[in-house]
Amino acid sequence: MSIGEPGQGTAACLAVEGELTIYRAAELKPALLDAVRASAAPALDLSAVTEFDSAGLQLLLVARREAQRLGKPLHVAGTSPAVREVFTLLGIDFEGAPA
Repeated sequence: MSIGEPGQGTAACLAVEGELTIYRAAELKPALLDAVRASAAPALDLSAVTEFDSAGLQLLLVARREAQRLGKPLHVAGTSPAVREVFTLLGIDFEGAPA
């Protein structure tokens, strides 16, 4: 997982690589929430996610809820086939998620 440098101090993109599953949820949660809190316009790049399960989805929903609480948009800059499959299966429309 990597966090891109904020552009002009306002936007940051958090790139998640590898699994976004129950096995990494506890590890990823603090970094994800910190990125949401630190940026005026946080974005998630999920294009390198290889596995995605319900724990990963819950983590994204927690991040979206935190962004909403702070009055910020949370955008998804890219999705992998694994992420798109779960979004489609569950009928989830994550703001900014490419089709």
